[in-house]
Amino acid sequence: MQYLKRKLNSKKARVLTRYRYYEMKNSANDLSDIIPDRLKWLSAVLGWCAKSVDTLADRLAFDAFANDEFYFNEIFRLNNADILFDSAVLSSLISSCSFIYIGKDGDGYPFLQVIDGSNATGNIDPVTDLLTEGYAVLEKDEFDKPILEAHFKPYQTDYYQNGKIIDSTRHSAPYALLVPIINRPDAKRPFGHSRISRTCMSITQSAMRTLRRSEVSAEFYSVPQKYVLGLSEDAEFNNKKATLSAFLDFRKDEDGDKPSVGQFQQQSMTPYVEQLKMLASIFAGETGLTLDDLGFSTSNPASSEAIKASHENLRLTARKAQRSFGTGFLNAGYLAACIRDNIGYERKAFCNVKPVWLPIFEPDASTLGVIGDAILKINQAAPGFLGAGNIKQLTGLESDSDE
Repeated sequence: MQYLKRKLNSKKARVLTRYRYYEMKNSANDLSDIIPDRLKWLSAVLGWCAKSVDTLADRLAFDAFANDEFYFNEIFRLNNADILFDSAVLSSLISSCSFIYIGKDGDGYPFLQVIDGSNATGNIDPVTDLLTEGYAVLEKDEFDKPILEAHFKPYQTDYYQNGKIIDSTRHSAPYALLVPIINRPDAKRPFGHSRISRTCMSITQSAMRTLRRSEVSAEFYSVPQKYVLGLSEDAEFNNKKATLSAFLDFRKDEDGDKPSVGQFQQQSMTPYVEQLKMLASIFAGETGLTLDDLGFSTSNPASSEAIKASHENLRLTARKAQRSFGTGFLNAGYLAACIRDNIGYERKAFCNVKPVWLPIFEPDASTLGVIGDAILKINQAAPGFLGAGNIKQLTGLESDSDE
């Protein structure tokens, strides 16, 4: 358990950094001392990282488990499935991995709780993506100090309060009751990669500095700098009043000379807009978004097919996320079924259960007509090939006859 605590502490700072970018609480690092001290209080807030996460998370809508021989859907419905799935997906996209903690209620029925990546970790089995051992912080005090902790092992979960063991619960599951929900895992990083990459954070920093410089420049842009040449040394001149005044009165001196007044060329905000648009283009290419998603309108409202075409990279990213998240939800259902039935099932007994997702892009009326024609032609060529389940995955529509 001490090893797992050290492992969590080594990763916690990275996770919290990404949460700061998602919550728009990060600050821009200055690269020079050009900004005057009296204007350094100006700050910029940019939500591009949050936009990249939310745009993908909102398109990942889990539907149900097909071939549900062990009644997974019932377990998740009784555990607020709408909130549980969305919370797990969002936390995984931010921190690369979230966890579903499985416990028993008073009646012995499994309950599921999502824990973010900064409060849980473990040792993962690379074959099943289940944990052979896990650790999680279940409760903290107001100073972010752990109060209630849990050490997860196969067939047993130990609970600690203020560092002392208070309970040891036996169970029938052959793995730790802490299931990782991973975004984009690979062989080197089995706990995945965050949607908020280092590139996203670097681009966001540059964009925030650009916004801050534009705010400072706006102070000079709103009040253009003027100058007076040939003003007599005996003349009284108040620079502050001259800045705010709409009319200046300069009289000739005793020699009949008069000063000349001019204005420096007014600063343009165009360079800042162009630089911000360039950074938005780079950020959009990194995350699979478009400039329209980041607030730069580029064209008239597009059709459903045009939106799909412009978000092709986002669609592929969503497909990949569905595969990895589906495995995590399946593992959570597997262990919950072991707890519910008090039987240590083998993982391979659930190989026929498949997670099903709703369409990434909801089709409009014209697209539904095209899909209908295609379904008709396919079923004419191969009768019964596409049924209610296939149509729901294509359109997101559920038949009334199923009810």
